[in-house]
Amino acid sequence: MVIVGAGYIAVEFAGIFNALGSETHLFIRHDQFLRPFDSMVRETIMDTYTQDGIKIHKKTNATRLEKVGEKIRVTYKSEYEESESSIEVDTVIWAIGRQPETDRLNLDRCGVAVNEKKYVIADEYQNTNVENIYSLGDVVGKIELTPVAIAAGRKLADRLFGGKPEAKLDYHLVPSVVFAHPEVGNIGYTEEEAEKKFGRESLKVYKSSFTAMYYAMLEHKAPTKYKIICQGPDEKVVGLHIIGMGSAEILQGFGVAMKMGATKADFDSCVAIHPTSAEELVTMK
Repeated sequence: MVIVGAGYIAVEFAGIFNALGSETHLFIRHDQFLRPFDSMVRETIMDTYTQDGIKIHKKTNATRLEKVGEKIRVTYKSEYEESESSIEVDTVIWAIGRQPETDRLNLDRCGVAVNEKKYVIADEYQNTNVENIYSLGDVVGKIELTPVAIAAGRKLADRLFGGKPEAKLDYHLVPSVVFAHPEVGNIGYTEEEAEKKFGRESLKVYKSSFTAMYYAMLEHKAPTKYKIICQGPDEKVVGLHIIGMGSAEILQGFGVAMKMGATKADFDSCVAIHPTSAEELVTMK
């Protein structure tokens, strides 16, 4: 199969179908996928997917699809080659992102403002420019994740009907996970973002790379890598990036700690649970 895209869904599906035994080709427009993520994440998953047999076509765009018997011929163009190439596959999956379908809502009839990309403009309380009309979820173009939409809806309900006039969702420090092979979790700033915002001299970055004990007796050993980004003299944790089995479950708890303003010393003060992968996050030197 061919999967076209470089975001969450494309990377997750590539891992799933490759693990199920399908010959999997991933077409990406640039030289890396998961570009908004930390460099450790991008590079590790790219390397792991290549080693696992996923054929990653960098700087490549599909230009034409044709039905050939029971197959689909995909013609594509790579920036690394002068001419087009083609491949015949059973299935093509498009995972190239989404655009708001707000045109069908006739928002101009009631004067609700949208931006140049057709996202509905909403303030920090989910108010649109028209009184008593609110917008939340993917259509506001902030963080397009289902739990974010749910959380924003609950806060809006609290504000409108729950007697909490200041209730609003804090869009900072939202944890997210890519269910790749292995899993990826992240919250806060990437190292690149933190350097740009705070300056390199105010950062201290802790890293750890190891093989989880789960894989000790297995031939295939997936990587586990962690990165803690700290800022300032008190080493406040401003970014956390983890790769490895159980990353989703691990990140949920550490996400709470970061929302509470945890420092590296707070992490270190927690006694490790052994043997786990997560203990690396509270013992990193």
